[in-house]
Amino acid sequence: MIAPFLYMISVSFMGETELLRWPPPLLPASPTAANYSAAIAALPLMRVLLNTAILAGCVMVGQVLTSAAAGYAFARLRFPGRDGALTLVALVLILPTILLVIPRYLMIEELGWTDTFPGLISTELVSVWGILFMRQAFLTQPRDIEDAARLDGAGEWTLFWQVTLPLARPAVTALAVLAFMDQWRNFLWPLMVTRSASMDVAEVALARFHGDYAGNLPYQMAAAVLVSLPLFVVCLLASRSVMAGVRFTGADARL
Repeated sequence: MIAPFLYMISVSFMGETELLRWPPPLLPASPTAANYSAAIAALPLMRVLLNTAILAGCVMVGQVLTSAAAGYAFARLRFPGRDGALTLVALVLILPTILLVIPRYLMIEELGWTDTFPGLISTELVSVWGILFMRQAFLTQPRDIEDAARLDGAGEWTLFWQVTLPLARPAVTALAVLAFMDQWRNFLWPLMVTRSASMDVAEVALARFHGDYAGNLPYQMAAAVLVSLPLFVVCLLASRSVMAGVRFTGADARL
């Protein structure tokens, strides 16, 4: 699993003609960083990373808030049709994502949001998986603390924001990291809703770069390494938080 990534890094330091040898070398004979400087200028890297960070950051915040609020409602509130609504939410998971692309695009086009950040971000703010994940996190919490807070006069908003949400911090952190990673790798929707190069995010920029430099594999590998590096750093720093959040929601829970 790791070998292709290591080979990608190795190729990124090779010269353009070095891969023409047979068999193709595994390591560069004369490592060069010129591919990286060329890729930074051609992407351009800073604009692409900024666009991707805005998309991933806004969606991360939106999904955490909507998933936590809906998950709390399904886990703790009693209202008519709750079980049926939860079933419908779970059934959405079986729908292929491609089925929703065209209806979403038509809605965004009617709003005049194509090739804008609102159009890029707005349709990604709710995560069905995130709702179910946070519901499970709230179900694992004991009700004794909430009952004590109610005796002190706390309402539902206070219970959610000041009691249950802080207790679910491991799950919130895991959801935030996974949402950020998912949007950093998002390709299909940004490809559909954006048109200008100034709105390119990481995966779309890499696809354009591949078309422009199809015959230069070292350039392509250098661009792939540059775009993947921030995500690698996030994964490295947040791996323990993700595992802690998954363990937090893995405990047995009952309605």
